Amino acid sequence: MLEGLNKNATRMLTGLIMGTAAMCCIIEGKLALLAMLLFILYFASKEYVKILNHKGFYPSLKMIYIAEALFAVIAYIQRFDMVAFALTACAIGTFMWVLFRGRQPYIANVATTVLGMIYCGWFPLHLLFLRNLESQRFDDGLGFVVLMFIAVLLTDTGCYYAGRHLGKHKLAPVISPNKTIEGAIGGAVCAVIGAMVIGLYIGLEWYMALLAGILCTVFAQIGDLSESLIKRDAGVKDSGDSLPGHGGFLDRCDSYILTIPVMYYFCKYFVFSHDLVYNFVSFFKDLF
Repeated sequence: MLEGLNKNATRMLTGLIMGTAAMCCIIEGKLALLAMLLFILYFASKEYVKILNHKGFYPSLKMIYIAEALFAVIAYIQRFDMVAFALTACAIGTFMWVLFRGRQPYIANVATTVLGMIYCGWFPLHLLFLRNLESQRFDDGLGFVVLMFIAVLLTDTGCYYAGRHLGKHKLAPVISPNKTIEGAIGGAVCAVIGAMVIGLYIGLEWYMALLAGILCTVFAQIGDLSESLIKRDAGVKDSGDSLPGHGGFLDRCDSYILTIPVMYYFCKYFVFSHDLVYNFVSFFKDLF
């Protein structure tokens, strides 16, 4: 019992330190936020490659780092129009790496390298785009970043306690045996309530805050299961041991990897601007 209490205390302390540091960087934005993301991506990418090595795949960590550096520059200068160029250049570079310096299995190594660029790099770097969103109504995206982080945090907390006390039906028994449907529902309820509270504070309509909460909790749980799928397939329990009580950086950040880009596109096209909605409406009007 004492060992369990010590483990929980270590986990809480690590989470508190990480959360405080992350929130300070998010509030400051700009270079502080970029530095935080690059720090996380450095370790997360190493963990990703190590996991794939257990499977017998050998993605190029150097190519992943090069791609992440390029994506980071694009995200920092807010040049979304350069993404297609960056992805094309990195994909070609990956084929060249396999052609001249790679090892078997060639196809899997190319595929897992490109996946690592997107999964460990491009998806999380959407946080820079989300933080810097602005419109006449909202000065920046800070409030929405906070909403997302609170929703994901409450998802994890709600899933843990609801699953522990109420969990009976397995959610994904093959991929993650400890997760339950009751836990997923409990996490979703907590996340939605938290999102609506933050939404009220930042002046967001209740139905938009509700939708944001649903998106955050759904993709947080999908992100968690996605990382579990990778680890399960590779026969690995934790992505690393860098964070006491939490495992590795991927273990700690898995719930955010898919949530960040989803939240960015939701805010960009449905909160800060309605151009996409208008385009869809106009398209169907012209169609019928």
